[in-house]
Amino acid sequence: MSEAVLSPAGVRALDAELDRAGLLELAMEEAGRAVADAAHACAPAGRILLLAGNGANGGDALVAARHLLALGREVRVLALPSKHPLTRRNRQRLGKVGVAVTPLTPAHLRRELRDAALVVDGLLGTGLTPPLRPALAEVVAGVNAASVPVLAIDLPTGLDALSSEVTGEPLRADWTVTLSGFKPALLFGPAAHLAGEVTLADLRLPPGWAGRHALATRPTPAEVAPLLPVRYADAHKGTAGRVWVLGGYPGTAGAAALAGVGALRAGAGLVTVHSAAEVPLVMPELMIRRHTDLHGFLQATDERPDALCVGMGLGPDAPALARQVLGWRLPTVLDADALQPELAGAGHDACLWTPHPGEAARLLGTATPDVTRDPIAAARALQERFGGVVVLKGGPSTIAHAGGVWVSRGGHPGMASAGMGDTLSGLLAALLGQGLSAPDAALAGVTLHARAGELAGAKHGYGLTATDVSAELGRRG
Repeated sequence: MSEAVLSPAGVRALDAELDRAGLLELAMEEAGRAVADAAHACAPAGRILLLAGNGANGGDALVAARHLLALGREVRVLALPSKHPLTRRNRQRLGKVGVAVTPLTPAHLRRELRDAALVVDGLLGTGLTPPLRPALAEVVAGVNAASVPVLAIDLPTGLDALSSEVTGEPLRADWTVTLSGFKPALLFGPAAHLAGEVTLADLRLPPGWAGRHALATRPTPAEVAPLLPVRYADAHKGTAGRVWVLGGYPGTAGAAALAGVGALRAGAGLVTVHSAAEVPLVMPELMIRRHTDLHGFLQATDERPDALCVGMGLGPDAPALARQVLGWRLPTVLDADALQPELAGAGHDACLWTPHPGEAARLLGTATPDVTRDPIAAARALQERFGGVVVLKGGPSTIAHAGGVWVSRGGHPGMASAGMGDTLSGLLAALLGQGLSAPDAALAGVTLHARAGELAGAKHGYGLTATDVSAELGRRG
């Protein structure tokens, strides 16, 4: 089942819905138990120090302390004065089972950190707008300075849940147990770098409740697999999809070749590169047609492929050529030089735009940090402006379509090298050519590309090339 990606407003709306149904206290109980189980696994022996804030995050920590006690663990609890009614109630319950709650002060923190095996961060959750108040910043600095592993509840204290940016000195966690759904800060760097290993607690919420309040969802591999094309024994190259690659310009001809290879490796039956440049024949199965006047050829020809990808090293004529083929209303992938602001509104339901953050910034007329700060909002804005489906590439990639937003899974850091986007464009065009809708092709293609990167990374480490990744497309594993 897809996992929700929640904003602070989405968390508040979900909590309000749970409260109206009389389920909020039960959800906190489940959250605390999940945190306790995670803490027990992260530090199988030794004393566990829990830091409880004054809100619901602190309540989760207090519930976790009670469950850890039931598991036979030694616990210490340092807490701020409780404001949330459920936090106050669980503080009373903790006292009734014999666990004293000590005020959270720098002096008490220094003392308790000396022989703690694990710190559980229940100070602040999704409600923070940085920076931290000075008193809490001092607590966070003290924990960061200690050589004690940290498990954060929902979100490391000091991070803005909605942003990938890091302000000030947030708490650095080794593990994070997030509740109800992922938060953008846990998915996109550099904020995500501070969360450590992130797991989503299974709170057994009523089906669909978290999704109703989600910014985006993270589909599972099991949900993506049925989207892939099925090939029967009587298939032949004419039924497996004919893909055209429009790309290549003197000095950038390799980009079109990489897109062609990506399309072939993704199962396209016939792939033809149409280019104004001399494109290298990197695979003998790749058909290459050079044109002195590519625009004239597109105007004159009656041929039509099943899908196109346009823009890979295409040069200054790319916007005009892209507009021309968009008028054909065929399944089309637009990348690189074809990603231009003047094409706003020219998209259609069967087209895919595939910008990286720098290209997305150009399309939106903003700065790249504005895109990377909130990729979900940027992808949604691009989709509204350009139409079709947008794949905002990154680690992870964000896919915006008319029905919502998906955040992809998987991938490998070694994929941060030239040509990966060209390969992805060819892969996406191949899936379109085999009959997938634009949203399904985007989700399946990004997932396949990420998995191929993982397989290539297992062989080659961080020194990956686009050719390495293409070679793994379609391989089982």
